[in-house]
Amino acid sequence: MTALGALRLGTQGWNYASWVGPFYPPGTRAPDFLRTFARAFDTVEVDSTFYAIPPVSTVRGWASRTPESFTFALKLPQEITHERRFVDADSVLQLFVERVRELGPRLGPILIQCGPDFSPAERSALAAFLPQLPTDVRFAIEFRQRSWMVPETMTLLREHGVALALSDGRWIPRGWLLKLCERPTADFAYLRWMGPDRSIVDYSHLQVDRSAELDAWAAMVPLLQAQVRTVYGFVNNHFAGHSPASVRMLQSRLGIETVDPNTIGDQPTLF
Repeated sequence: MTALGALRLGTQGWNYASWVGPFYPPGTRAPDFLRTFARAFDTVEVDSTFYAIPPVSTVRGWASRTPESFTFALKLPQEITHERRFVDADSVLQLFVERVRELGPRLGPILIQCGPDFSPAERSALAAFLPQLPTDVRFAIEFRQRSWMVPETMTLLREHGVALALSDGRWIPRGWLLKLCERPTADFAYLRWMGPDRSIVDYSHLQVDRSAELDAWAAMVPLLQAQVRTVYGFVNNHFAGHSPASVRMLQSRLGIETVDPNTIGDQPTLF
């Protein structure tokens, strides 16, 4: 029987005041959010790096608040993906990678999130950019157009060991999800659950029943685990209203022990 790859599930972000009470213990201060978060989950996706390369002090601060077993997935700066559109971006890439290496063993995959207007007409720019990626860092890429879902794209990603980020977005047909679960483009997988729209503004509790979607994904995740070393998955608050609860629901479906939010308050720590 094929051994299954590791599975790391977390949320997209941790810095939400509305989580105080339903997730973070009452009275938890913002500077303590990350440290408390790491008692419940072992990975998180960082959105802030999309907007700017973080200072060294910020990156070291993230590391100091989490155990070595914790993993940060980081978004590549939009200067590369949206502004330069992968052209003449080598210096920005090098600075970004140098900065996030401050995380040491906590550095997880980096998400290359393409803009919704980035189409295969610019494939040559992407093809010239991918060879610049350092081979000791894992990269995943998210396209926002269905026109990218063709064999030529999968071949390009496999050549460079870049994972195609799989999500609940309408740009990835269900048939492609199943194909990519059976033949991923890298030795790890990157999953994102975003939700259908941005109408949810209260992140304190579940507001939409996503049970059917979670059931479907829970059936696909083991297929991926059989093909890769690690599966990373991140839930957005817009998926159902309160992403920590959605992650726990997914964990339960996959037979992973969940952490009761009532147990993540102040406690002795070694980090």
